[in-house]
Amino acid sequence: MSSEIRQLSIKALLNGRDEYVIPMYQRNYAWEEGEITQLIQDVIDYLPKKDDKARNYYIGTLVVYERPDSKTPVFETIDGQQRLTTLSLLTSYLKNTRLVDLAWYSNLSIHFDSREHSRSTFAAIFEGKFIDDPAEVLAEKQINTGILNGYRLIQKLLPQKLKENDVSLQKFYDYLFSYVQIMRVKVPADTDLNHYFEIMNNRGEQLEKHEVLKARMMEQLQGCEQSQNCLHAVWEACANMERYVQMGFAPAQRGSIFGDKDWGQFELADFDALRAALHSSQEVAAKQETPLTLDQIIAKASVAAKQDESNEDAPERFNTVINFPNFLLHVLRVDTKADIPLDDKRLLDTFEAYVLKQPDPIAAVKRFTFSLLRCKYLFDQYVIKRKFIKGADGWSLKRFKWNDGGERSRAGRGSYVNTFGEEDGNEIINRRILMLLSAFHVSTPTLVYKHWLNAALFHLFYVEHIEAQAYLQHMESVAKAFVFDRFLAPGVGLDYFAMIYTHRGACQTRRESIAGGAFGPRLTFGNIENNLVFNFLDYLLWLEHGTNDLVKSYEFTFRSSVEHYYPQHPLDGQVQLDADTLNSFGNLCLISHSKNSRLSNFMPAAKKEFYKNNAIDSVKQYLMMKTESWDTSAIHAHSEQMTSVLLNSLVSKQESE
Repeated sequence: MSSEIRQLSIKALLNGRDEYVIPMYQRNYAWEEGEITQLIQDVIDYLPKKDDKARNYYIGTLVVYERPDSKTPVFETIDGQQRLTTLSLLTSYLKNTRLVDLAWYSNLSIHFDSREHSRSTFAAIFEGKFIDDPAEVLAEKQINTGILNGYRLIQKLLPQKLKENDVSLQKFYDYLFSYVQIMRVKVPADTDLNHYFEIMNNRGEQLEKHEVLKARMMEQLQGCEQSQNCLHAVWEACANMERYVQMGFAPAQRGSIFGDKDWGQFELADFDALRAALHSSQEVAAKQETPLTLDQIIAKASVAAKQDESNEDAPERFNTVINFPNFLLHVLRVDTKADIPLDDKRLLDTFEAYVLKQPDPIAAVKRFTFSLLRCKYLFDQYVIKRKFIKGADGWSLKRFKWNDGGERSRAGRGSYVNTFGEEDGNEIINRRILMLLSAFHVSTPTLVYKHWLNAALFHLFYVEHIEAQAYLQHMESVAKAFVFDRFLAPGVGLDYFAMIYTHRGACQTRRESIAGGAFGPRLTFGNIENNLVFNFLDYLLWLEHGTNDLVKSYEFTFRSSVEHYYPQHPLDGQVQLDADTLNSFGNLCLISHSKNSRLSNFMPAAKKEFYKNNAIDSVKQYLMMKTESWDTSAIHAHSEQMTSVLLNSLVSKQESE
């Protein structure tokens, strides 16, 4: 018996006629800001442009098993529950705004087997009897922190994305429920679910877009085997974003490309030089090869296996901040200096326009191949990674260095040292760059919005000599541009391309041009456009208070919940502050969503007690907790202090002297 497949609009999926159960064997809801932002942005991206006819957008597949003996259809959700839960949360949020007509959404379609806290949290969200936050009507034991965080993120992200893209809520609503489609696949009634899960967990992957792109670029180089080999070698070396690019080449090739000294240089001028270097190293390696006996082959394999086990560049050691398809778009943008989208859904179309259909596509492919290798080298040396060693992890800003112990392929050893290290007296600057880049990264978890990375690569790619101080100053200027020229700018701020490519990362806002309280409304709860406002402030505070041990060891992580330090809904008998004070910047800080769910209604004294035994969530929060009495006057004083810190960053070092 074959599977039954139905194409459903989101309205048909959630209108309450069918029930979708999340069984106990499924993991808890786990989507964070990156995934939720991507879903919202995907829908917005497919909205019809002016005078265009709306077309369907297929959001994915929902695999279900229909439970027998039910009066109405009850579907056990096998695959796609994260997307289903997000769509249900999004629809509940739209209903709670009361700005669009959702009378048809009168019954909740999603249910949870034996998960009372999940049921309670979703019921509170669906019923919408709270003022600002579902936690208002829930006891702590009733809260599923993942579901609550998902709703809070939708509260924050949807208005932001609609504003950014100049889309009305009604237009988004009309398209979401009529033109966004999902494929519901119902497995046969006699399906062995255990066997099905085994197949699902071991299924092969489809050919990815970047692999199709590689094949199409290889076609352009037909007739020149050396050029094709060069493209293939570069592509394969760069595709593993968690491995330093030097390790993607054979030992004989590394010296030709990255210098004989320590494989840490990249001085080739263009594609032709790269192709020649690879070809000559292959010829040398071929001449050195001699037939091996069976014993020698076995011995060589044993040595290689041991080297792999001890290899410090094993994929699990470093986690990257970007994936390969998105990185390809960053390279293309840097190489062409064109305002192309950083959205890998458009990967093939974008490369079609800017490479494959250029007047001289062969030259365009060669140019891009060389730029890809150079950008990957720069990325590895000068952009943060997440490092894992012996169960511990942390941010890393390190370059590859080969310590030659004789014949490189046998006795030498690769190591990783600070990019700007002790030998040039820049270890402090190395730490500052690491902190700043990690602040950028955790503020924009969605891959399509990693504009800070594009700004870094653009600077590194075109500067004549990379110097620690100049790189730091550039990225600090980019941070100021993002915060003041866009996130806190009155009206519509500058777009990212203008900030990075037109103004070369130079912040356009001047301290003297900002009147007192000019961006006050942008620094209130619900109006802070991006978490970089908080994280850049924390970076500045880390610089100012770094002699304190707690602050000195601070690290940026993915904290996405904006907490009211004095609670919005204090416990019985406590003073309720006026809305302006409560929602002012002085009373806000970033913390993890799990802590926000747990501590949201606690008074400041109780929160301070909790953090005695827990690491601080932000430097701003740490300074707030140092204040003895957290009342209206303390909140306003802190708000003025923090605003001054932000504004003072606009004064250059030369001006301050």
